[in-house]
Amino acid sequence: MLYGLHAVREALKAGGRPLQRILVLRTDKQFTDLVQLARSRRVPVHIQPISSLDRLVPNGKHQGVVAFAAAKAYQTQEEILDRAVQRQEPPLLVILDGVEDPHNLGAVLRTAEGAGAHGVFIPERRAVGLTSVVAKASAGAIDHMPVARVTNLSRLLDSLKAAGVWIYGVTPSAKKVFTDIDYRGPVGFVLGAEGTGIRSGVVQHCDECVRIPLRGNVQSLNVSASAAIILYEVVRQRERSNHAAGRSADSERPPLDSRLQ
Repeated sequence: MLYGLHAVREALKAGGRPLQRILVLRTDKQFTDLVQLARSRRVPVHIQPISSLDRLVPNGKHQGVVAFAAAKAYQTQEEILDRAVQRQEPPLLVILDGVEDPHNLGAVLRTAEGAGAHGVFIPERRAVGLTSVVAKASAGAIDHMPVARVTNLSRLLDSLKAAGVWIYGVTPSAKKVFTDIDYRGPVGFVLGAEGTGIRSGVVQHCDECVRIPLRGNVQSLNVSASAAIILYEVVRQRERSNHAAGRSADSERPPLDSRLQ
């Protein structure tokens, strides 16, 4: 957390420390240039009463400005897709729509990293960013999993589809069960916020929707649990495909005895 006009302004100018959001007392007078600079850097600005700022900075030396720095730098869509190219793997991506609980985001990052995903995308607004709580909940995965922050999820999905990625929305109302799909190619999964799911405007930009069948009384799963189920189905399919390819290559080799002669 940063506070004070000069400290926050210099952090914005330098650009070396990604800022999550900025709280200001007002957007006029002495705050005008800082607010404009923040918006040019695409950092959300929120107006807060002085009592809220005082609670965050008990000594009262905030000068009407408090900023929250991200736990790590965000990456771009291109950098995440390049990661898949470098690893010579079809992209495996996670797109989160409005996940606000930092513990859930941390758990998703941990699962995505364990499953070998190439990156996670989160929206700039109405969603948690890479905070210290997220870092702790990820149990170290945040240091290995690239995260991109985007202004518009619908545009992101269209861009990913243009790059050859097939986008699946995970929704309880979908007709197809998630195990009915072949995920061996480039895929991205859209997972919705706690309680609300994927927004309808975002669902319209998915290629297809799938569901996780539920046999009990609950109507939905935690987003991190859903991510684990979906991602490890991809792992299962790709591992099986790799093993099959390996067996096929072995069958084309001459018998071991003949090779030893």
